[in-house]
Amino acid sequence: MSDQGDERTTPGTRPRSGDGRDEAEQPAAQAVEQPSPRPADGARLAEELDADAPPITLTPNQAKRASSTARGMLIATGATIAVVLPVYFLNPTYTAETYRRDIDVETVARQAAGDAGYLPASPALPEGWSSNYARWVTGRSDAVDFWEVGFLTADTGFIQLTQTDDANPTWTAQRVGDAQVSGARTIGGIEWDLLDAPNGDTVLTSEVDGVTVVLNGEASLTEFDTVGEAVVEDIRQNAVEEAERLSSSAADGS
Repeated sequence: MSDQGDERTTPGTRPRSGDGRDEAEQPAAQAVEQPSPRPADGARLAEELDADAPPITLTPNQAKRASSTARGMLIATGATIAVVLPVYFLNPTYTAETYRRDIDVETVARQAAGDAGYLPASPALPEGWSSNYARWVTGRSDAVDFWEVGFLTADTGFIQLTQTDDANPTWTAQRVGDAQVSGARTIGGIEWDLLDAPNGDTVLTSEVDGVTVVLNGEASLTEFDTVGEAVVEDIRQNAVEEAERLSSSAADGS
């Protein structure tokens, strides 16, 4: 018999593949690259994780503390509002009318006469004018005491009157400040130095029957004339009354 015929497999050997190479010689299968997750997949994954998270539960003590904190904040806020609102409504917006106090200058002047040694000026001004302060100023380091009055004009201007019988150049310079002489003005038959301050205020100074008078503030020159004339008239009238009083006292003493 011929040996040719069926091809037999020898024990211990493996069949060959169709291309004639052993399976061991076949190239390894390449790894398949997995696609990276898309943003939508990430969001869905986060939602799934959140859904799986256990719910947050407060113990009775924790819930009580949280409630107490919120209640305390509400009480504190309410208390703050209760304090602020009355203060707000009791302090209205400042306007020119806020400072109109209408002080009785003549009465305050007579009260100050004992300390001053003379009757300070309390000029009679037109209707619509008022005063927001009148005082005798003493005890200063420069040892110069003076009478001071603030006047509000009918047109919401402001003029301050300062009067003293003990002025010196240093005191006068301090009252005038940085104002510079710009001219002269005759008021009440007396010549006054006219000065302009850097802040726009007007300053007038003069000597009236032995006393120094300073007028300063923010008002028209016509309004300064009104105050100046009234001050000169009042100082002179007070001087006449004081002379008559002294004469009468001397006659009674004799």
